[in-house]
Amino acid sequence: MNIRRVRFDHPDALKLNDEVQAEYHLRYGDGGDATTLDAADFDPPRGVYLIAYDERDRPVATGGWRSQDRNEEGNENGDAELKRMFVVAEMRGRGLARRMLTALEEDARAAGRVRMVLETGTKQPEAIALYASSGYGPCVKFGYYRHYEDSRCYAKQL
Repeated sequence: MNIRRVRFDHPDALKLNDEVQAEYHLRYGDGGDATTLDAADFDPPRGVYLIAYDERDRPVATGGWRSQDRNEEGNENGDAELKRMFVVAEMRGRGLARRMLTALEEDARAAGRVRMVLETGTKQPEAIALYASSGYGPCVKFGYYRHYEDSRCYAKQL
């Protein structure tokens, strides 16, 4: 797997974002994640967006983090918010998500962020299992979905 930094508006990032949005819609029936994201949110040093490519140079996994500090949506100073973690269906079960998560944590730590936070939902049990097995624990809800019953928020000190 070859992990590359790209902008969130890169064609491969847009393609994978469309795929993850379609999966969110299938799972939740709500049209996908309504969280507002801008390509600049992931520009270093305040964030990063990564895509993993397979041996045939196909984009197969993605994820990013963006800086958050104390705000009205429940974030704290020094937060790095994990966004758009996704592995295409045919590549799941090979450890790509865990490798992507590790790369994102390392990048956020190097950028001076002190806590990685994320929001997921009850209809994504494999995501919850990944985060729990990677040292994430429940935290105070934050972000766009903080008032939704199915929302789950997790954090890990970096």
